[in-house]
Parts: sequence; C-alpha cells; structure tokens
Amino acid sequence: MAVYEELPADADAAAIAQLHSIRESIDNIDAALIHLLAERFKFTQQVGRLKAAHGLPAADPARELLQIDRLRGLAEDAHLDPAFAEKFLNFIIAEVIHHHVKIAGGESVAPVRAAGGAVHPTPHPPTAASAAS
Repeated sequence: MAVYEELPADADAAAIAQLHSIRESIDNIDAALIHLLAERFKFTQQVGRLKAAHGLPAADPARELLQIDRLRGLAEDAHLDPAFAEKFLNFIIAEVIHHHVKIAGGESVAPVRAAGGAVHPTPHPPTAASAAS
C-alpha cells in the first residue's frame, strides 16, 4: 500500500512529476537492497552452519575488522560517509552473529515468506548479547 505525502495545491506539476520519478528510483533501489541483503544472509547462514559443524566461534573479530576497513574504503570511493557504512555493516554483522549463535545452538534460522512471495531471513533486531558474541 503506497502512502503519498500531500503536496500544496499550487505545487508545480513538472516538479511533482520529477519528485515522483526520483522517488520511484529510490523505491527500486530500496527493493534491490532488500533482495541483496536476503542473498547475503543465505551465504552467511551457510557460514554459520559450517562454523557450527566444526565448532568454530560465531564471531570472527579479525574478519569483521577487515570487512569494516574494506567497506569504509568502498564508501570513500563512492563518496558515501565511511562512518555510515561502518554503522551499517556493524548492524549486519550483529545480525549475522545472532544467526550463527542460533545455528550453533541447533535452532533453525529459516527464511520467512513475505507477502508477495519474497523470501528473506527472519528479521531479528540485534541485541547487546548477540553483538558481544
């Protein structure tokens, strides 16, 4: 269900059309990001199962630091705030660790089928306990 803001009655029609076009592009990028995150979580769940099968820890601080450095560099190259990229990656890392802990404990981290049929990992907000793992 789309929600649209109310624009002033005297707003320029061309500007409104351009605004809607730009927002449509943003919406498409948001959809792509969600699908890419779902794909990423499929791979990180494979990593979690492999770690659990071999008794490896859920967290890998050395790998995480390498990833943060790599993404900060990519962010700089893309003219994106590296601190924002680091916060974004830290949020993802916390969720991945949460999944790895659940997998190691024998819990299923099954994908959820959303309305419209899209499959994505079960969303869990990161907790202090999962981030510290």
